[in-house]
Amino acid sequence: MTELFTPFTLPNGQTIPNRLCKAAMEENMADPGQLPGEGLRNLYQQWAEGGVGLILTGNVMVAPDAMTGPGGVYLGGETLASDEAKGRFERWAKAGKSGGAKLYMQISHPGRQVYAAQGTQPVSASATKVKMEGPADKMFTHARALTGDEIRGIIKRFADTAFAAERAGFDGVQIHAAHGYLVAQFLSPLTNLREDEWGGPLENRARLLLEIVREVRARVEPGFGVAVKLNSADFQRGGFDVGDAKQVVQWLNGEAVDFVEISGGSYESSAMMGVSADGRVSSTMERELYFFDFAKEISGVAQMPLMVTGGVTKRETAEMALADAGVDIIGIARAMGFNAKLPGDWQAGQNLEQPLPEVSWKNPMYRALALMAMTKMNLYRMGDGKPPHKKQSPLFATIKQQLKNAAQTKRYKEWLASLDA
Repeated sequence: MTELFTPFTLPNGQTIPNRLCKAAMEENMADPGQLPGEGLRNLYQQWAEGGVGLILTGNVMVAPDAMTGPGGVYLGGETLASDEAKGRFERWAKAGKSGGAKLYMQISHPGRQVYAAQGTQPVSASATKVKMEGPADKMFTHARALTGDEIRGIIKRFADTAFAAERAGFDGVQIHAAHGYLVAQFLSPLTNLREDEWGGPLENRARLLLEIVREVRARVEPGFGVAVKLNSADFQRGGFDVGDAKQVVQWLNGEAVDFVEISGGSYESSAMMGVSADGRVSSTMERELYFFDFAKEISGVAQMPLMVTGGVTKRETAEMALADAGVDIIGIARAMGFNAKLPGDWQAGQNLEQPLPEVSWKNPMYRALALMAMTKMNLYRMGDGKPPHKKQSPLFATIKQQLKNAAQTKRYKEWLASLDA
């Protein structure tokens, strides 16, 4: 049986203390200027002291006008020219590594998954729109298709962000190619309707991801980590599926990728929250590790370590997954928003199960938003140096999150306008 708490060495030679990873969560906690501040440092300090072996940050955006949320962090090629900004990222990295864990920055572009309230023009592989049920459909607007030159520019942005992350003291980056963000939009035949070199057969649809990996690798030192987060499937009929994922992993085998995290879903199909496209919970999702079965299938072709995340709250779940061939790293996300010291507790044989709040709302999108809002309320508390709440009102958390989003959106728009002034 594979031990949870034995050191694990990645292909690039980096050794992580154990196989439990703090998976990426969308903190939405940037200070003015979309920079990391004291709140993020306090939060990551707590996670670092909690006994985890590897920490993946929430999304750090590669383009200032393409944010997953108005409180997101932005890191571009020009950011570290400011001593103040450079110091902020360096202090964030120091906090995240203070407990001995490796710290990887998740770098991302949302593509069409940009909230309309932010006032920016979303872009994607093709001119499409995120489609939601009911009033939620108004949260998004139509995206325009990127030109070939713009695609090349975005590839460079990913490399610029990775290079800046290395300079700031991070141990690696994870390229986000899942959850319906831009790279996933190129991979999926539902959102990539192009007829040029970037569309059509899977080989062309995967070109953006492979070019990003190659450009990042060319810009950073050999020992700097480069990982990929990849959908096992879109969980939408006619979309990216597990067969496609296996082929993409085979192509990634030759690209010096240190590990691949297997996930799934998008804003239109919230599988990453445990909800299928029709709102039902699948047999895989009824237990923990939503994407475990897909990861086992993909492991047959993967030559790099695989990480699996998705609803892990029990130590026995992590032990089961690691004991099964093909899974090397277990990611814990929401549970660490309710107990920052969960890995340390498990190592000590305590709190072997971390209960999460349940939301009984019928609409799957609103249910997912409420779960995220309750988690974020705890992240804000931890950023203020307070313990997380174990019990919350879904309605109160959602309302409070919407009010915070409104204030952040106003601030974000002002910052974005200042860049053009």
